[in-house]
Amino acid sequence: MPDITDGNPAMIRNLDLTLVRTFVAVADHRSMTVAANLLFMTQGAVSQQVKRLEEHLGCVLLLRKPRHLELTHQGELFLAKARRLLQLNDEIWADTVGGPQRGHLRVGAPPDLITAMAPALKAFTASHPRVELSLKCAASPELHEDIENGHLDFALIEYVASHPQGEVIRTEPLLWVGSADSDIWRTRPLPLSLVDERCVFRPVVLGALAKEGIVWRTVFENRSFEATASTVRAGLAITAWLASTVPDDLVTLGEAAGLPALPEFAVCVRVSATAQPVAEAFRASLLDAMDIPISAA
Repeated sequence: MPDITDGNPAMIRNLDLTLVRTFVAVADHRSMTVAANLLFMTQGAVSQQVKRLEEHLGCVLLLRKPRHLELTHQGELFLAKARRLLQLNDEIWADTVGGPQRGHLRVGAPPDLITAMAPALKAFTASHPRVELSLKCAASPELHEDIENGHLDFALIEYVASHPQGEVIRTEPLLWVGSADSDIWRTRPLPLSLVDERCVFRPVVLGALAKEGIVWRTVFENRSFEATASTVRAGLAITAWLASTVPDDLVTLGEAAGLPALPEFAVCVRVSATAQPVAEAFRASLLDAMDIPISAA
């Protein structure tokens, strides 16, 4: 039986994945220039490829504004499917071609979880020498945005346990932490040392203090977990950390300190929809390093 498209080229509808990949890069970064740099193309070539894709689909995907680009409604719908299409293409290619996995994997983690991720990073780079690994350390809300926008492929992100997103690998309490040699927690305003002004713990901590009418002041804010720990060790302030991240030389402050109870947080794995198949290999390395049973993603 002849194929339905035999003798009728107008019925053949094949998307050019090169054009699709270019569009996704532009949409993720809302910039022709950034996409051009990532794809090693000229800005004019990127613009032409997006235009060709729009002509092929018969609709406008991007609105060119003076200082930025915006996705049209059709563009938003197409972007979600385009990401799935590229992911499937990359998976088929990896499964069919075989051999050592290659690519570039962008990984993110908050400052307090970098140490927990270190063994996985070491194991993964040893077993995947042809994969370029880049690491971003930032607050969980920033990492969440990066995953949503396609700027990261893989991330460990902390969410309030009642509203997790992605794959929950563990849930643990948020605890008040101080120095064993200091009673600075008695001081008012209560001196606090927080890792980052965007830290996911910050609104929870400050909200709990406000509810109890406890006034506070910031002693130190920095993206460095160790720098924050140093101010706590020196007895200059207290902080709030997940139970598993509290250093051995610091102590948790219980109800006797008169501080409000804090909620549990979920540590979650998030993988971008456009991540290459190698992201699953990193997930396996991470769960193995953290001694967590590996299940299907």
